[in-house]
Amino acid sequence: MPSISQKLPGLLLVLLLALLAQFAAGLPLFSQLGLSALTLAIVGGMLLGNTIYPLLAQRSHVGVNFAKGSILRLGIILFGFKLTFQDIAAVGISGILIDACVLSSTFALAYWLGRRKLGLDEQSVILIGAGSSICGAAAILATEPVVKAHAEKVAVAVATVVVFGTLAMFLYPLLFSLTQALGVSEFAYGVFTGSTVHEVAQAVAAGRAVSEQAANSAVITKMIRVMMLAPFLLLLSAWLGRRQQSGSGETRRITIPWFALGFLAMAGFNSLHWLPQAWVAQLIALDNLLLAMAMGALGLTTHFSAIRRAGTKPMLLASALFGWLLVGGTLINSGITYLLHQL
Repeated sequence: MPSISQKLPGLLLVLLLALLAQFAAGLPLFSQLGLSALTLAIVGGMLLGNTIYPLLAQRSHVGVNFAKGSILRLGIILFGFKLTFQDIAAVGISGILIDACVLSSTFALAYWLGRRKLGLDEQSVILIGAGSSICGAAAILATEPVVKAHAEKVAVAVATVVVFGTLAMFLYPLLFSLTQALGVSEFAYGVFTGSTVHEVAQAVAAGRAVSEQAANSAVITKMIRVMMLAPFLLLLSAWLGRRQQSGSGETRRITIPWFALGFLAMAGFNSLHWLPQAWVAQLIALDNLLLAMAMGALGLTTHFSAIRRAGTKPMLLASALFGWLLVGGTLINSGITYLLHQL
């Protein structure tokens, strides 16, 4: 096992990247675009990774790889402190059903379209599908250890979230203004936004552009969608494991992503409200830093040449999923709301 002294140079490098990304994310230029510290960290990492980092890699790679692995998993576990089970009660059963239907239909479409029609590799399809259907870059980061994806594929998947999530952030308020004559409420718009926009920050921005009520329902619905990350990872791991067994004819142990259970446990613990709010805020700040470090590490090991080789197919898949989130998300939101009102 590498020593602390071996890890330190790489850890200091990704820490510096993360701190710079967090500072930049707080600037009006980036915050208004809904660009989170995670997105800025991987972009900064990619810029360094393709310029200066090769000169530093010999001394830094141990710590960078540690950030991509153990620090990433710890960040996903602490991500649970952003949630409570009480959040679910705020939007009721309709929000849960809407999120579940949007998630499952979007990911199923991603896999069928990506594999059958576009011929993309499975890792890219799963990462892009997870980012679009759950919670953007955080979902892609959490899914990466399960599928054991290369850094370049993670970077491509994150890029799709940035492009189409940013587009949604500006398009959704415009659509709301055009549909107000149909009697769409600000609360309903917020639920639609939270159930279909990629990143948490993007959902907040799209909701706040309409009203605080819309922002509140968007955030709560979005966080319920985030909470579905844990069962998604467990089901994905079980499915991949069983398929490997049937394909090889050998009995293999199904790898359980324990960090996903840790994430769910932290959300459950946070629901008890045993910790002072100031402590929870500090844990969330630490989590944001750890995830930004992991994203920066992924950026450092991403090569532009590999992204170019990925071609236009990932963006085609992401654009199709964006269209489904708009059209299919509208049908799911209105259909489930109507059916529950009839009961």
